[in-house]
Amino acid sequence: MPENKSEILASYQDDLSLIVDAAYHSGVIAKGYFGKDPEVWMKEGESPVSEADFAVDQYLQKTLQEARPDYGWLSEESDDDYSRLKTRRTFVVDPIDGTRGFIQGMSQWCISIAIVEEGRPICGTLFCPVLEETYAAAVGQGAQLNGETITISPLHQPLQVTGPKSLLNAMKNGVKHATLSDEIEFIPFVPSLAYRIAMVANGALDVAVARGSAKDWDLAAADLILQEAGGELTSTEGEQLIYNQNDVRHGQLIAVGDKHASGLRQALLAMNE
Repeated sequence: MPENKSEILASYQDDLSLIVDAAYHSGVIAKGYFGKDPEVWMKEGESPVSEADFAVDQYLQKTLQEARPDYGWLSEESDDDYSRLKTRRTFVVDPIDGTRGFIQGMSQWCISIAIVEEGRPICGTLFCPVLEETYAAAVGQGAQLNGETITISPLHQPLQVTGPKSLLNAMKNGVKHATLSDEIEFIPFVPSLAYRIAMVANGALDVAVARGSAKDWDLAAADLILQEAGGELTSTEGEQLIYNQNDVRHGQLIAVGDKHASGLRQALLAMNE
């Protein structure tokens, strides 16, 4: 176990290099199915899963657990035996985040991989094969897109927001209760939640919202990328997310630049008044 700060940071960087490489190679696998009518099944809750999801999951589990056999494993497409709760670090993986978009031939889907320690991601990556975009971050070392540092942007006018339409409409109605302009531009829905959050990190969006159904694998990597870019992903009450617990589900969420978070949360909370 690392004993000082420099060793800890080095271990984060080693882990980040591992998952960035694995994400790239798994993206090549996924792209081999893209646009080729892969077989699709419906999971509980009417969520689709394709043969590409399973192929990527199998590759990542074999590759990452062979490299770090003492790390736990949590993936959307793997059975969870909860042994991860006894490990110091855990891989948190979504083989294809945005499967609906993947199936429909949209470009905004990605492989999402994080490593979580003591409830928080210490490194994370999103690889978007069609867009040829690699997001990467490690704690205390900033966030990058294709090797270039990214940061959140000042608020756009009008406010650039994306998320499920029902939440966006309710949020627009609630803005009058917050200290914000009432002008909001709804950006077309992005099927990958992780990518929505990354768009806030790179300054393309001001806000990304999510209904209360996201799981650890949808969020952990993007959460760290946004944090290292200067923003934050929280509950609408402003609470930081904790990962690798017994229950991996999360409630309604908002991703923003942190200096604007208070007013935007007020708008979301006003939805329920």
